[in-house]
Amino acid sequence: MFDLERWQEIFETLRKNKLRTFLTGLSVASGIFILVILLGFSTGLANGVKSEFESDATNLLTVWTGRTTKEYKGLNPGRYIQMKNENFNLISEKYKNNIEYETALYSIWGADISYKNESVRYQVRGAMPDHQFIENADMETGRFVNQTDLDENRKVAVIGRKLKQDLFKDENPIDKEIKIYGMSFKVVGVFIDPGGEREEQQAYIPLTTSQKVFGAGDDIRNILVTVKMSDNFDEAVALSTNMSNAIEDELKRVHKVAPNDISAVRVYNTLESAQEIYSIIGIIQSVFWFVGIGTIVAGIVGVGNIMLIIVKERTKEIGIRKALGALPMSIIGMILQEAVFVTMFAGLFGLIFGLGLLELAGPYVQHDFIKNPQVNFNIALTTVFILVFAGALAGFIPAYRAAKIKPIVALRDE
Repeated sequence: MFDLERWQEIFETLRKNKLRTFLTGLSVASGIFILVILLGFSTGLANGVKSEFESDATNLLTVWTGRTTKEYKGLNPGRYIQMKNENFNLISEKYKNNIEYETALYSIWGADISYKNESVRYQVRGAMPDHQFIENADMETGRFVNQTDLDENRKVAVIGRKLKQDLFKDENPIDKEIKIYGMSFKVVGVFIDPGGEREEQQAYIPLTTSQKVFGAGDDIRNILVTVKMSDNFDEAVALSTNMSNAIEDELKRVHKVAPNDISAVRVYNTLESAQEIYSIIGIIQSVFWFVGIGTIVAGIVGVGNIMLIIVKERTKEIGIRKALGALPMSIIGMILQEAVFVTMFAGLFGLIFGLGLLELAGPYVQHDFIKNPQVNFNIALTTVFILVFAGALAGFIPAYRAAKIKPIVALRDE
């Protein structure tokens, strides 16, 4: 039931102590504001990390090789481990039930690519059709490398949007011929990549063509496979880790590499890395919550102290109320209502200001690892409930103390 006289009394008390009320409310508003900003940036951090992983498949295993650092089975250290097509075929066949997409790569860094009078030096990658999905690349126009291109060693190229802009400007590149180290390749597609311009500078050609025109024989530089995802993230990580270890052991066995030689054969597991990073983000978010709530608690303690002072100042008034028949619950309700009002009003101001700032400035925050910081509606509601509980808690002890005052003692108070 709405009690107009009680609200008038609350506002009158607040008007008599404007500075005290302002400073108390400011401490609460600051706490909520800081909490909202911290939570917003923790969300932005998660968004940024997620976007970094979206540039490639998150369930990706990347295999590459280097030189041995340990003697093994009579073989000296310093050998370069060169992967072959047969290594890719072995992995493809052995783990086919757990592989979603797969490709072997033979790449040339800084290749001379030209069209008419325009020339650039970008990476050329010999790849298989699945590489499009591993890179999360979309076709802006045309098509990607297909199996027929591989089978027939076709001299076709799929170029990135940045490469297309550098060479062709506004001209349609489809069915035009570019030259790679003076050799003609017909452009059959233009792709866009979530990794941005760095990825869109590349050109893809069929793996078999790359091996043939660059004199690589059956050499490959990398093997990329994506693991079939499970609905359970932990199960997917476990499967990915097991496959990563198994592939590394298999290649070390084939190439006679010491099991503890970490330089000769390496498998990078993005899913495992994602789990580690998301765990770190979870810790950071917990710290942000701790700091934010700690700031709110400091403000709430201030509210509690102010309410104790108010109770002390109104001791005689409370005694008169009790002498006239006011019930203890009425006294408690009066003090609690004032505490909750101050806390709620100040807290909601801080909440709205924080949400508004994130809404206005968030879209302009576009760092590599922080993107679009924001707080969702559920989090905002959670902070409101925290406010209500905190305001009630801050006022309860002073209210309970007021309810215990004996009228005769209160009336003697000076």
